[in-house]
Amino acid sequence: MEDSISGKIRQRITKGKTGKIFFAKDFSDMGNDELINKALFRLEKNKILIRLSQGIYLYPVIDKELGIMLPSPDIISKAIAKRDNARILPAGNHAMNLLGLSTQVPMNVIYLTDGSPRKVSIGKRKITFKKTSPRNFMYKGKIIPLIVSALKTIGKDNVTIEYINRLDEILSESEDKQILLNDINHAPAWIKKILVPLIEKK
Repeated sequence: MEDSISGKIRQRITKGKTGKIFFAKDFSDMGNDELINKALFRLEKNKILIRLSQGIYLYPVIDKELGIMLPSPDIISKAIAKRDNARILPAGNHAMNLLGLSTQVPMNVIYLTDGSPRKVSIGKRKITFKKTSPRNFMYKGKIIPLIVSALKTIGKDNVTIEYINRLDEILSESEDKQILLNDINHAPAWIKKILVPLIEKK
């Protein structure tokens, strides 16, 4: 029975593209949790899958020179959010790095979520999902909530001209002006004061 499930799971996985993330629950139609977990363990042992964390597996891309190419925390986090039917928003130093406001790549990344709070360890890295208010997901676009998240990390009194110049670049190349003007209405007043002049001249 276990061999049969393992074969079916392997067939489903290898039919798709490499680089895809799988969860144990993706195979719930094939048997009970115990049999599925044993089958996934066997596929990991046979190097078909890599176990990223508890119940999270990768069908890896393997480069001839670089070896196994692990997905970024962002890709892993989006896959977890999709599984949980939750929304996420990068926060802290991770948000700053994504916007180019910081060159520091954090080992541990934080996301705000309207789903369940949790911590996921991926090797030496950690992904933290922090429960937040639904109002952080009222935005229509993607760029303003990310900027708001980054600026909250920087702090009102620490916003330098260098940060503002970088935000000016980001906004000039980003979404439709009307989306930006709509979204800025959901931002804190001090952030709105910084961003409105940059959006208006877009």
